[in-house]
Amino acid sequence: MTVVLDASMAISWLFEDERTEAAHNVLLRIVAEGAVVPSLWRLEVANVLRNAVRRGRCDEAFVDQSLTRLERLGLAIDDETDIHAWGATHTLSREQGLTPYDAAYLELAVRKRWPLASCDNDLVAAARRRSVEVLSV
Repeated sequence: MTVVLDASMAISWLFEDERTEAAHNVLLRIVAEGAVVPSLWRLEVANVLRNAVRRGRCDEAFVDQSLTRLERLGLAIDDETDIHAWGATHTLSREQGLTPYDAAYLELAVRKRWPLASCDNDLVAAARRRSVEVLSV
C-alpha cells in the first residue's frame, strides 16, 4: 500500500531536533512501499527549507543535502492535484478548516484511499474526522 506523504513529515526526517522513532518508522515504510505527494509538495518543502536558512536554523549546504536525500526516495507526484483544487480540495479546506495546501494532502489520501503521513496536528485531526488512516509522530 502506498502512503500520501506531507511536507511536515519529510521535514521531520531532516532536522535532528524533530526526529522521532515514529517518524523514522514512517520513513522505513515509505522506503519499502513508496509514497505519493501532491504536485505542490516540492514547493512546500523548498519553502520550509528556505525559511530555515533565513532564520539561521541551517545553511544552504544542509538544504542541498536534504533535497538530495528526499529526491532519492523516488516519490510519485500526483498529476491530478490541480484538477481537484477548486472542487474537492476547496471543499475539504472549507469544511475542515485547513489551508488549501494542507487540504490537497487530505484530498489525495481520500481519493486514493491511502494512509496519510503527517506531523501537522490540524491535518491529522481532519484526516481522522474523514476516517483516513494516519501515520503520525
